[in-house]
Amino acid sequence: MSVALAEGNLLDVVDYRGGFRGPDGEVTEVLAGVSFGLRRSTLTAVVGETGSGKSLTALSVLGVQPRGFVRTGGRMLFDGEDLFAGGPRSFERVRGNRISLVFQDARAALNPVFTVGHQLIDVCRAHRRLGRKEAEQVVLDMLERVRIPDPLRRMRQYPHEFSGGMAQRVMLAMALVSEPELLVLDEPTTGLDVTIQADIMDLLVELISSSGLTACLITHDLGVVAQTCQDVVVMRSGTVREIATCEELFTAPRDEYTRDLLAASRLVEAR
Repeated sequence: MSVALAEGNLLDVVDYRGGFRGPDGEVTEVLAGVSFGLRRSTLTAVVGETGSGKSLTALSVLGVQPRGFVRTGGRMLFDGEDLFAGGPRSFERVRGNRISLVFQDARAALNPVFTVGHQLIDVCRAHRRLGRKEAEQVVLDMLERVRIPDPLRRMRQYPHEFSGGMAQRVMLAMALVSEPELLVLDEPTTGLDVTIQADIMDLLVELISSSGLTACLITHDLGVVAQTCQDVVVMRSGTVREIATCEELFTAPRDEYTRDLLAASRLVEAR
């Protein structure tokens, strides 16, 4: 079931290709015709093993591909607009404003020399043109929404004073404070223990359902996908192998690679 270019999608990735240029000047393609769509107000997972191209595709949605990456073809349609057609400024208009990214390692993404409140207020004011007092209240409310206890006190603390799970909640708050339409999450629970993972994903599902957000979850954890997502895109070696609803994927996978992934996941769970 292909959802690319379907009516009602917020994002369509269409035949996206690219790679890295070698010393001889030739481009080695690592993304080979990636196509999928994100339905509005839906949580879609992009899954695959390390090296499948899932994170590179996600970073491309925001125009923040690694240095040396060369796009060789394809389109990135956000709300009907081809972001590549407008050049870097198209991405600058939507990045952090209409599209937000949650990084895998929250502590590495947060600046250690500024308080959490300072960083959140800066992001809020950069994207919403609010005065400082208004921005402080918005940040305080957002910290409450992501279930950080005693948010006023926590705003005055530094990133190193937060546990891994709490730091990831801060990253969620930072991504959401600009009121984006699309949230891209790059392995947001990797490195957290199972209980904290579940708490973060439960919070994410609640935020999506309450605000009408569209979200794209990059992950290799099929257990998380089964519990939280509506649609699934399976990638391998820079190509899309299968697109399905979550129910379809787990009950009747069509692609042999998808079946192998599911079998491997069950073996890990059984240990």
